[in-house]
Amino acid sequence: PSCVMSHVRRLPVMRILRRSVIHSFQAAASVRPFATTTPTTTNTVPYKDGEVDSLESVIGAFVPDGKDKQEAQRILYGGAFTAMSEERASAQAKEASLDFQAYSIPAQKEETRAERKVRVAAVQNRIVAPTDAPITEQRDAIFRRVEEIIEVAATAGTNVLCLQECWTGPFFFCTREKAPWMELAESADSGESFKFISSLAKKHRMVIVSPILERDDHKQTIWNTAVVVDQTGRYIGKHRKNHIPRVGDFNESTYYMEGDTGHPVFDTIYGKIAINICYGRHHPLNWMMFGLNGAEIVFNPSATVGALSEPLWPIEARNAAIANHYFAVGINRVGTETFPNQFTSGDGRPAKNKFGHFYGSSYVAAPDGSRTPGLSRVQDGLLVAEVDLNLCQQVRDKWLFNQTARFDLYAEALQKYCSHDFKPQLIK
Repeated sequence: PSCVMSHVRRLPVMRILRRSVIHSFQAAASVRPFATTTPTTTNTVPYKDGEVDSLESVIGAFVPDGKDKQEAQRILYGGAFTAMSEERASAQAKEASLDFQAYSIPAQKEETRAERKVRVAAVQNRIVAPTDAPITEQRDAIFRRVEEIIEVAATAGTNVLCLQECWTGPFFFCTREKAPWMELAESADSGESFKFISSLAKKHRMVIVSPILERDDHKQTIWNTAVVVDQTGRYIGKHRKNHIPRVGDFNESTYYMEGDTGHPVFDTIYGKIAINICYGRHHPLNWMMFGLNGAEIVFNPSATVGALSEPLWPIEARNAAIANHYFAVGINRVGTETFPNQFTSGDGRPAKNKFGHFYGSSYVAAPDGSRTPGLSRVQDGLLVAEVDLNLCQQVRDKWLFNQTARFDLYAEALQKYCSHDFKPQLIK
């Protein structure tokens, strides 16, 4: 809307709005009304460490309540989600200095199927101890913070919760240093993080996805792995990251390579879930395979920085939810991490100690094209969404993407493409 863009020109946040507003406007398509709890205008945009808090804080500060704001948010988010009050959890979150948001995404009521309401949660957090502290001190400080956040999630009635990528430590892969960081690698089903998460899952009857750095004693190697723990604290299984970045400071192939677990879907008591770890969100076929295997909720635990990927962030998980008829949950860590030793980026620029700003902004996208607002770009956060999984089939029946797809045609073309003597279907 012109009212939004006229205010944008006067703001010192053009970078964020170019990345988020314009791209989100282009991505949104739904036209259904929705409820909003955005505060009245303050004409003040909150910043922390030079970073704007969120796109929502910009809109809330400069666009007055009323029709214009509702229209801007309809275009940004679409859908008929409503904010949930959750007073007890909100009070807990405030005490814990946590950006807590809760929404409900409904489906149409049906005569032949009962509602399948599930509360999913996304956690984003900063590291707690400095990166030159002893490894166990860094890890244990994060354990305490994550436990505090999970307690809030439990108060909010969460059924399935996912943590951010490699949540047990800083995202150290930019350093290319093996010591001391490899000490964070651990067994998927018996390591310290599993014991910690298992006890919390059992305590709250919560399914928890725990993305860690895995040490595989059988193959004597390292993996970027998401561990799934059920509501009894039992190890269900794991998924290893399929796509490894080789861009910017994401030097992850110094530590591990592409995973070998395919596209597993975990059939939990709350629904069928899958995990598309971080860089896999840039690969549409990776998203697709989880859907073909029956996923109803796909989590995307990530660690990505603003200078590289923020224009893509509000679009990719949302597009995946639309294309594959499931709920997609984008989770990004938050904060700026500083390391003891300088490292270079291979771009001719001076060495540095900081990776960049992890911009949070975690959100939930629905199969009908709607999405929730994002969490803060600068604060620890917990996003809880009550979703009705019946919406997956309702949207599938409406749009018939699986019915109109040509999987046989794609499979044949891809098989030819993978051949060394492939010739493109190019007509001159």
